[in-house]
Amino acid sequence: MTVFAVEYVYDAESSEARDASRPSHREWTAELVKDGVLLASGPYGDGAGALLIFKAADESALNDILKQDPFAAAGVISGIRTTEWAPVTGLLADHA
Repeated sequence: MTVFAVEYVYDAESSEARDASRPSHREWTAELVKDGVLLASGPYGDGAGALLIFKAADESALNDILKQDPFAAAGVISGIRTTEWAPVTGLLADHA
């Protein structure tokens, strides 16, 4: 499995839609954590986006997962940056 850092950029006018979609988004992320697919996630302090750390077989599999995010269905994500990441120290190093 490969570790990926995924950065979301939220549409500047999407705060109401994000608030409405947040409960289902958090349920989705909680299930991914239970499945061992999502290692960590959370919003940036300025509210403009979020960082999510995933384990996936490859980028295609990761993209299939991301399409299921309720935030994607709500259209609140204006940009996504996906980067393969190799943690070598810390709590996530065991997942690389």
